[in-house]
Amino acid sequence: MAAIANNTALFSSSSTTRSKDLFFNSKSFSSSFAHFRSSPHFYKKMIYCASVDGVDSVSSTSLKSELDADYVPMPIVHIDQDSDSDATMVQVSFGDRLGALIDTMKSLKDLGLDVVKGTVSTEGSVTQTKFLITRLETGRKVEDPDLLERIRLTIINNLLKYHPESSERLAMGEAFGIKAPEKKLDVDIATHIHVKDDGPTRSLLSIETADRPGLLLEVIKIVADTNVTVESAEIDTEGLVAKDKFHVSYRGAALNTSLSQVLVNCLRYYLRRPETDEDSY
Repeated sequence: MAAIANNTALFSSSSTTRSKDLFFNSKSFSSSFAHFRSSPHFYKKMIYCASVDGVDSVSSTSLKSELDADYVPMPIVHIDQDSDSDATMVQVSFGDRLGALIDTMKSLKDLGLDVVKGTVSTEGSVTQTKFLITRLETGRKVEDPDLLERIRLTIINNLLKYHPESSERLAMGEAFGIKAPEKKLDVDIATHIHVKDDGPTRSLLSIETADRPGLLLEVIKIVADTNVTVESAEIDTEGLVAKDKFHVSYRGAALNTSLSQVLVNCLRYYLRRPETDEDSY
């Protein structure tokens, strides 16, 4: 982010969708939004309860409040290289507990990145924050796998720091959180790998497996070792599970059956934890 300027933000709302959007960019963003971080809005639970005749039920609301008090929403980090031709899109959500993510933007800037545009939208009880980011030195989207992984881990680290309750729903919470996940990564989460044609010049590699630091780099290294080219990636972290998609090719063409099987076998060997889908590929 090149700079954070003063008091220029644009709000729009829609009564039909009950959503509110905040648009900002690195050259026009209000530093006063820092108060969002400590605002009760981030921690307020939206409780809807009605009886048959449309009158709010106090007893039901009380029960709902108790249930919500223990509920931790699913943290989601989505990194997409295909949606925008000039920038990498990053989307973060954690129920209704996130806002403008000022600290996350500062952390991305420390990685040598520029947040060229961002959107905060609220639909129902879920707040989604989207960034369009580029490399500060080149103004281009992020292509380096190592930097993509650092972006992902930086966002997850900030979730653990500013929303420690997220630790029970993140793989990194097992080592760094205040409460480890109930599911065991080595026991409860299987791996699924699939390759299919996505046109004449490329194939789509889909991987679903237990998340852990360095996963993206290892996957790309294995793909490169089979002489397959990664053209673009879509990286999803949904709680404990990594759901990644890669557009891949071999010498400018889609992967044939033999090469697809070799690639799946290599990935299956590395990712077998606890059990890889035997129908992969």
